[in-house]
Amino acid sequence: MTTDAAAVPMLEATGVSRSFDVSKPWLQRMLTREGKLLLRAVDDVTFSIARGTTLSLVGESGCGKSTVARLAVGLYAPSQGDIKFEGQPLSAARAQPAMRRRMNMIFQDPFASLNPHWRVRDIVAEPIRAFGLLSSYADIAGRVAALLNQVGLAPADGEKFPHEFSGGQRQRISIARALSSEPEFLVCDEPTSALDVSVQAQILNLMRDLQVRLGLTYLFISHNLAVVRHMSDRLGVMYLGRIVELGPGEAVFRTPRHPYTRLLLEAIPDLDMVGKARTPVGGEVPSPIDPPSGCAFHPRCPLANARCREEKPVHTRVAAPQGEVLVACHAVEEGRDAV
Repeated sequence: MTTDAAAVPMLEATGVSRSFDVSKPWLQRMLTREGKLLLRAVDDVTFSIARGTTLSLVGESGCGKSTVARLAVGLYAPSQGDIKFEGQPLSAARAQPAMRRRMNMIFQDPFASLNPHWRVRDIVAEPIRAFGLLSSYADIAGRVAALLNQVGLAPADGEKFPHEFSGGQRQRISIARALSSEPEFLVCDEPTSALDVSVQAQILNLMRDLQVRLGLTYLFISHNLAVVRHMSDRLGVMYLGRIVELGPGEAVFRTPRHPYTRLLLEAIPDLDMVGKARTPVGGEVPSPIDPPSGCAFHPRCPLANARCREEKPVHTRVAAPQGEVLVACHAVEEGRDAV
């Protein structure tokens, strides 16, 4: 690979928004004289992911993380903005089988994403057959056995059905299936949220090891900041469809600037904080159908003022020892965020 090719981001999103029509049926709207109702799930999101690195997006349920995940692999088309895969429009890349097989997805619920009527060997082999990577039965069987070994399962497990495995083992099967098309970019949509804490650590360690060995690039989606800390090269915090803070993972963890990021970090269990006062994230995420004016976080923000209620913040560049961070907050811009 040339230096110029390596410099091109694996995935780049610029000003991406996605709205969904949640209107009542046409006839009902005509009778009640109501207009269309749009839900803006993703609002002007911009980020890039360098080859071989991990960008994690975190936030509460309903903030648009999973919509971004589906946009990143072309399952949804953006209502506005552009997404490029290695400098090529994603829509064009998805139209080419050779490009399409280079991206894949690991889903949140491993049991729901596996066909219960298929043996594991057929589940893992499906992308190999679909993309025509191998043709002979012996070659496909050998590849499936190698993939199962790679994720910590035995080749003999290929003869079993998904219901015969634990949750962590099913997620390993999902990872093996995702790797079977030899992808370079994986979107991981909360791949550990349905698992026990000890099993979460095993899956995260496996994914880190696979990334190093295979040179994979990850877009990692999670609602738990503690889960992504050791996975993330860069970290984006989402709130109501927007990225409110984006920067190197350690910069965001060590010196969080946005009030929402600080509140999320305070919610992480920490033995050192036993007996000390902590501020939980109060209130609920507003409806994306009718978002608040100005900064969407202002109804829950301890630093909100009149400007926050009226004016939508833009991203401010903030220096940190680990690298530059982008923060969309009037309090940060005005210097009112000092702890």
